[in-house]
Amino acid sequence: MRSGLARAGAWSGALAGLLALTGCGQGGGHGDAPQPGPTGSVTAQPSAPAPSPSGSTAPGTLPTAYTFTPDPARLPRTPQEAQRLTRAAALDPESWSAGMVAHDPYESGGSWPVLSDGCAWSRAELPADVLDSYTRKIDLPAKDGRGRVLGSLTLTVHRDVAAADRDMQDTVRQSFRCPDQDLGGGQALHGLMSMHQPKESVLNADASLFEAGKYSSSESGGPQHYVWTKSRIGPVVMALSVKGAQGYEMRELLPVAAEGAAKALYRIELELKP
Repeated sequence: MRSGLARAGAWSGALAGLLALTGCGQGGGHGDAPQPGPTGSVTAQPSAPAPSPSGSTAPGTLPTAYTFTPDPARLPRTPQEAQRLTRAAALDPESWSAGMVAHDPYESGGSWPVLSDGCAWSRAELPADVLDSYTRKIDLPAKDGRGRVLGSLTLTVHRDVAAADRDMQDTVRQSFRCPDQDLGGGQALHGLMSMHQPKESVLNADASLFEAGKYSSSESGGPQHYVWTKSRIGPVVMALSVKGAQGYEMRELLPVAAEGAAKALYRIELELKP
């Protein structure tokens, strides 16, 4: 079976490809939309190997295609079933990576991000085609003169694959419409660029996309690197973001995002496998 390190390595390479295309690697429905509730010196390292999805052939090797098929009997059909899945598949600080800690607030759910015509995010009730959406915020604490890196993972269960695919498609359209976005509470994203990953290169989900840009807030000390990734397995969509901090280069944030995404996708598979 393929290790968690190999899975994360594949995602880190894909994220690096986006950064090369967008020019973000060297310098200077969205999981980062404001959530209900009040608003380090080490890079995250793989804390434990994770078994591989379908398509793997030997330890440490990458599959040639993504072949996982959810068990129809395990697909959520009610909000209660969807909530059980999102809570079971969500990462906690220890399962994301050693040294990460819970943000305050740590978790939120039951609402939906909406991007206005003026490119500002707000929250609304869940749309009819969403059974549940759940977010956990997990950080790398400030350490050795470097700031606190902010991580966020959102799991959304749609009623069907078509609705989940629309969610994916809307994300790229939003970044082109609003490359600068107001997150509320003095937080903002700047110079966003998104791209869908070619289907043949997606090895641990039915579809994936990546986004990069800059993040700023009243506490960020100026614009910081920002990376965001979103993937779909059947009707379940995972969105994960990493907001950088003073003292961090983008190359240090990529493994944090890649490891969290790979582990979250595997946990979704566990909840949907026959």
